[in-house]
Amino acid sequence: MGAPVERADRADRIAHPWGSRTPYRRGAPWPARTDGHLAPGTLPGDVDAWVPSASLLHSNGDAMDIAVRDGRIVGVRGRTGDRVNRGRLGPKDLFGWQANHSEDRLRTPLIRRDGRLQECSWDTALDAVADRTESLLEEDGPGSIGFYTSGQLFLEEYYTLAVLARAGIGTHHLDGNTRLCTATAAEALKETFGCDGQPGSYTDVDHADTLALFGHNMAETQPVLWMRVLDRLAGPDPPRLLCVDPRPTPVARAADVHLAPRTGTNLALLNALLHEILRHGRIDRAYLEAHTVGFDRLEQQVADCTPQWAAGICDVPAAAIAEAAELLGGADRLLSTVLQGVYQSHQATAAAVQVNNLHLVRGMLGRPGCGVLQMNGQPTAQNTRETGADGDLPGFRNWQNDAHVQELARIWNVTPETIPHYGPPTHAMQIFRYAEQGSVKMLWISGTNPAVSLPDLGRIRSILGQEGLFTVVQDLFATETAQYADVVLPAATWGEKTGTFTNADRTVHLSEKAVEPPGLARADLDIFLDYARRMDFRDRDGGPLVTWGTAQEAFEAWQRCSAGRPCDYTGITYERLRGSGGIQWPCTEAAPEGTERLYTDGISWAAPDDCETYGKDLLTGAAVEEEEYRALNPEGKAVIKAAAYVPPHEEPDGEFPLQLTTGRTLYHFHTRTKTGRVPQLNAAAPEVWAELSPAEAAAHGLHEGDLIEVATARGGVLARLRITAIRDGLVFLPFHYGYWDTPRGRGPGEGRAGRAANETTVTDWDPVSKQPLFKTAAARVALVERGDGTPAPAPTTTASAPADPDGIPATTGGPEARATEEPS
Repeated sequence: MGAPVERADRADRIAHPWGSRTPYRRGAPWPARTDGHLAPGTLPGDVDAWVPSASLLHSNGDAMDIAVRDGRIVGVRGRTGDRVNRGRLGPKDLFGWQANHSEDRLRTPLIRRDGRLQECSWDTALDAVADRTESLLEEDGPGSIGFYTSGQLFLEEYYTLAVLARAGIGTHHLDGNTRLCTATAAEALKETFGCDGQPGSYTDVDHADTLALFGHNMAETQPVLWMRVLDRLAGPDPPRLLCVDPRPTPVARAADVHLAPRTGTNLALLNALLHEILRHGRIDRAYLEAHTVGFDRLEQQVADCTPQWAAGICDVPAAAIAEAAELLGGADRLLSTVLQGVYQSHQATAAAVQVNNLHLVRGMLGRPGCGVLQMNGQPTAQNTRETGADGDLPGFRNWQNDAHVQELARIWNVTPETIPHYGPPTHAMQIFRYAEQGSVKMLWISGTNPAVSLPDLGRIRSILGQEGLFTVVQDLFATETAQYADVVLPAATWGEKTGTFTNADRTVHLSEKAVEPPGLARADLDIFLDYARRMDFRDRDGGPLVTWGTAQEAFEAWQRCSAGRPCDYTGITYERLRGSGGIQWPCTEAAPEGTERLYTDGISWAAPDDCETYGKDLLTGAAVEEEEYRALNPEGKAVIKAAAYVPPHEEPDGEFPLQLTTGRTLYHFHTRTKTGRVPQLNAAAPEVWAELSPAEAAAHGLHEGDLIEVATARGGVLARLRITAIRDGLVFLPFHYGYWDTPRGRGPGEGRAGRAANETTVTDWDPVSKQPLFKTAAARVALVERGDGTPAPAPTTTASAPADPDGIPATTGGPEARATEEPS
């Protein structure tokens, strides 16, 4: 019997984004279901070719085929044989491909002349970039050049960029916008396990009896993974569910226990949960003895962190904290996930590490249903970390370890001194600081839009607008950032080029070229290769530094770089990916089918000679030196790190009495450069809104649909008010909305409140991961214009669902109704 077919043109996947249920029991395989959407008037028989790919607008890695007719993309369908999604697609998967056809795609390079961007040839554009590079290298050295890339390019492109930046130019200044979303995920894994790489697998959902989601609105950020959870919840032996989130997300509404702490207090809450687990003896001492160091320090740190203590900090009932601890402590097979509610908040790495500690003290790693997923937000965030395009060295190598640097130098055939490793690679916020100070004089931005996505946008616009900064922007559209560029390079996107990308559980997929890009647009790989040729980068023997010319050749070069490292790709080939449902690294001769979960037989990569980092102090971010790490962890075990809670740097006061948090909605991705151009997705969430609780709205004399200003010490945002069951004292703004589709196109105008949430956010970051803090700010709200009774333009199917007069979300089902909350 074939898999159920759920076509989006027959089922409203905007109103019912998670589709119908296919219940299954614990330990059984997830049933298949085929989701798809074709352009109006197109039938399956009209399709000329189905070209394999995977999702571009979130980190789940949903496998799909691209439908092509007459050289044009006309739809998608899920691949039922794939391990990740079993044929299912989320709303952005189903409809997002339409952005490829937007009339305002960049089709030709642009160069700034007489203050205006004007069309030019590729030779003119890239000659200008190469000439500026050469002059800066001669006059100011490699430290005058910086690169800021994305989480949406392909592995082959990131690796090429890492080679030309690190070994060609020799700059320390290379990072990605993954710094904004998954830097803490990587750092938390490194602090605990000595190395990046998710311990768990999506298949752990099939086996777990308890799921704990910390700051992870899975229903909106990874909707297909949430479908998997919903199908388990609808089955005969559903897992128990813990949700930690201050908003009434779909996850919260399905949870057995929902904790809604004050923002910035995650570490206090987690220390209290650990206190209760230790107090009740719910620990695996044999596992701790065999596989960890540092437990005594944790025991001391959480000794006084009672639920009553945490309740006073987190504003969560002590009884609820104890109930959550009982759920975690009583689990037979526990799967935990973590995302931006932790990563973008105060003491981010310290809090994420405590989730790892929960699993270590309970001995719940390396077995089906026992895992940690320190999640990603972007489709290729994992690849930036693997290839060294986000502030690390390629192959999870340790910049403090001379042997690692020498090995990388041998692979690239350069001297070790060529690769900058005299200090930690520069993180994104510091790169922009150097640009502000004038030491970084050229900044190449590829596939990202910092003029909307970085915090404190007034400051970012002033940096990008500096006369002394030569800015190159490589993108699909004339974004807000592109308006500040000196050179704009039109890029091809998903479906228009070939390459691989790796999802949050280490599954590698191949995305093949289905159609030609518009106009003169080029694949990012081709742009980087052309630049490398013009710069004539050479290895130590005088040969070309970059020796590949195609995506497959770049992948094969990456295989050589990854060999013997934790993210070993040597057993993965394009040919194998074409015939598989995705392969999880490491994939080697010893593990030819890939590796479903890590740490099945102890900790693999934490030994001093192998580890990616020696670690940092969780409070200050100070680096641990090699000698100290060797003394602490000579046998290469997992490191249990403890940390004390300290209050956030910015707290509410008389002028700004509320806390402000920002986040996503299901229907958009990042700054809407793609999803805002998709009719179904844009109609589902057309404009920015703000959320307050019923009590908070009443206290301010505000009603649903009122136009309000949300302001902080940095700036303000105008938004229509949605009243939800969010916790009191908190205001929420979605961060997706910028200015490209407004008359000004680049900012709010002098002295005016804006539309972008990051007009309000603070220039501050976690001391360990250097990830900006988008969820800890003090704010106030004020009425600008009374509404006419029209509701705010916020989705009603998600965390922004309106509250009823008692403050309960109108769509609440609760645990007893969770199996039937989606239509069959």
